[in-house]
Amino acid sequence: MQNTWRADPLVWGHGPRIFEVFLEPTCPFSVKAFGKLDDLLDQAGEDRITIKLRLQSQPWHMYSGVIVRCILAASTLENGKAAAKSVMAAVAAHREEFEFDRHCSGPNLDATPNDIIRRIERYSGVKLAEAFAIPDLDREVKWHCKYARQNGIHVSPTFMIDGLVQADMSSGDPVAEWASRLLKR
Repeated sequence: MQNTWRADPLVWGHGPRIFEVFLEPTCPFSVKAFGKLDDLLDQAGEDRITIKLRLQSQPWHMYSGVIVRCILAASTLENGKAAAKSVMAAVAAHREEFEFDRHCSGPNLDATPNDIIRRIERYSGVKLAEAFAIPDLDREVKWHCKYARQNGIHVSPTFMIDGLVQADMSSGDPVAEWASRLLKR
């Protein structure tokens, strides 16, 4: 059977320096890093850097898998990467509504995956329930997971420049510092 869907790559910019950012959508440090990516692209220049967003699902964030699948489902829709970015921004803006208290308790214990999908749709304005149900969408989820593991990445946020993990980079670093590192030769 022929594949009828395509996940839009989560890539912005078209410059020669490659900045890969591995994020878990509900991790507070990943949310902080995600919030800096547009500024980074503005400061460094779309023609000088390429930002590649990689999703790093983590099991201690209990709905991580559902939310990652929602983001990738959105990437299969019209305006794919923009829709995926809207979903990520909605989750980031309402992070606590998608997380468990201390990773194990709170009101989300009673939430179902369908509840999470509906919340994301409400906050993002992106209708993704149908795309979420694409039977082989897990192929895209697995690609993100495998790619991270092949690069020795297990936590978020993790940053790579031109294929090399930057262990000393942090979500707390100023955007200007990120830009400076990316533009060094």
